[in-house]
Amino acid sequence: MPDFIRGLSHPARTFDERRPWMGGDRPPRRRLMLGSFIVVIFAAWLCGIPERHTALGQGEDEPAINAADIQAVMNAEEASDQPPAVAEPSGIDMLTLMLSGGRFMIPIGLMSLLVFTLAVERMLSLRRGKVLPRRLVRELRGLADPIEAFDPPKAYQACIENPSPTSSVIGAMLMRTGQPLGEIERTATETIGREADRYAAPVRWLSLAAAATPLMGLLGTVWGMIVAFHESTSLSADRSRSEQLSEGIYTALVTTLAGLAVAIPAAIFAQFLENRIAKLFHAVEQLAFDLAPGLARFDGRRRLNIDGDLVPMEIVDGGRGATPPPPPPPARTAETGAPNATSGKGKPAKAS
Repeated sequence: MPDFIRGLSHPARTFDERRPWMGGDRPPRRRLMLGSFIVVIFAAWLCGIPERHTALGQGEDEPAINAADIQAVMNAEEASDQPPAVAEPSGIDMLTLMLSGGRFMIPIGLMSLLVFTLAVERMLSLRRGKVLPRRLVRELRGLADPIEAFDPPKAYQACIENPSPTSSVIGAMLMRTGQPLGEIERTATETIGREADRYAAPVRWLSLAAAATPLMGLLGTVWGMIVAFHESTSLSADRSRSEQLSEGIYTALVTTLAGLAVAIPAAIFAQFLENRIAKLFHAVEQLAFDLAPGLARFDGRRRLNIDGDLVPMEIVDGGRGATPPPPPPPARTAETGAPNATSGKGKPAKAS
């Protein structure tokens, strides 16, 4: 018979006797573990309900993701992987930069005009055809072939018809016809030096511009830096000291840039023109020394007058200033008919 029926049939047994676990005995361990597991699952289920409802609510509000959105996200990632584009600095307006140089740009500008004018003028004046005309050289070479038949009057006429530094040198040499060969060559050398110095005088201004223009630019730069540092002592609240100094310094350097831009071409032109002068007048000197031996045969015999004609050495300037006539014969005395001789002291000699 089951226990609960047996208990009913025995009412004398107490409640504690019918349930022995309510007394000092514990329930089995398996039942406790099962009950704890059920309680934990129930508590986890209760805690997950709000989160699940929230996630469902958000999923209903969000739009569906399509292929275009995925492609856009991928393109954005590729673009982010590329290096950022570097901003290119803005260009510098040279005209505005030059105008910002201030009043120190005025003398530099004048020197630039001087350099340009002198360079063009000297380039035109120092052409080979102007210094050493081909026609004159051809005629003189023809007259000196052979050198023993050199004709000074014809050479002098060719020099008059072709005015040039070469004709001045050859003409001065021809006017020394009849003198020693060394004197003729010395005259040619001196004339070449004078002509070369005359042609080189404007070139010295180019050398001066090449030396002085950078100093003008440096003066402007020093003054601009002084002004920049002075202005940096009283700055407004919206400007920094470094910004003010950088702007003032790069503006001050404009004058140095302008000075160098003028001085460098001036130095190049000056050196080029000096070398050209030396080369051309070296050719003139060589021509003069080639013609000088043709005048050696007239040494002490004949020379050219101012008209370009060969005349004997005792006649100067076309017949003017001829040698004086011989003195007249002494007068004879009336008594003896002998000449009136005088002593060495000018007193008449005594008759014997």
